[in-house]
Amino acid sequence: MFLTLDGIDGAGKSTQITLLTAWLRAAGRDVVSVRDPGSTAPGEAIRGLLLDSELVMHRRTEALLYMAARSQLVEERIRPALEAGQTVVSDRFLLANVVYQSVGGDEAPELLWQLGHIATGGLQPELTILLDLPAATAFGRLTGPADRMEARGVAYLEQVREAFRNELPRSGANTCIVDATQSVAAMQEAIRAAVMPVLHA
Repeated sequence: MFLTLDGIDGAGKSTQITLLTAWLRAAGRDVVSVRDPGSTAPGEAIRGLLLDSELVMHRRTEALLYMAARSQLVEERIRPALEAGQTVVSDRFLLANVVYQSVGGDEAPELLWQLGHIATGGLQPELTILLDLPAATAFGRLTGPADRMEARGVAYLEQVREAFRNELPRSGANTCIVDATQSVAAMQEAIRAAVMPVLHA
């Protein structure tokens, strides 16, 4: 089973993924947790270029670097885990790439979905969970230096939030929106409720 959690920075993905993987393991699942981009040596190197450097890049350059990192992640970590019967939980996947590189840029979502299909070899999550939060609230939760995406400001993040909602149905057969203004416990309850039908399918 392949699950992904997504949403703008500050929505609580890291906390919810930690809780979800613990719950799945307690239920007897062998869980592999990954982050996109990252979780492979090439992916982590690309992540550094994308998020932590001051390099100036065209949005298409950003998109293709994300796609390269994801391609390695799929072939090195995700696909082998799924073939071994493991459950994969990913912090972001193709949906985020489509959203962040299309909003405020020159690249159409359709092109990015097509590139993503090539990069992933057609692999889609069985369930994509979107943690939905107003950008102003999310921005207030962020601590530490802003990465390349966060540095674009609240207005950009609000556009990203809307794009997430619009593009979510294209991310796979099963999708779910969870209100991220709720408590951590309430969010986890909603996430588990969304996962259960897929888990038992």
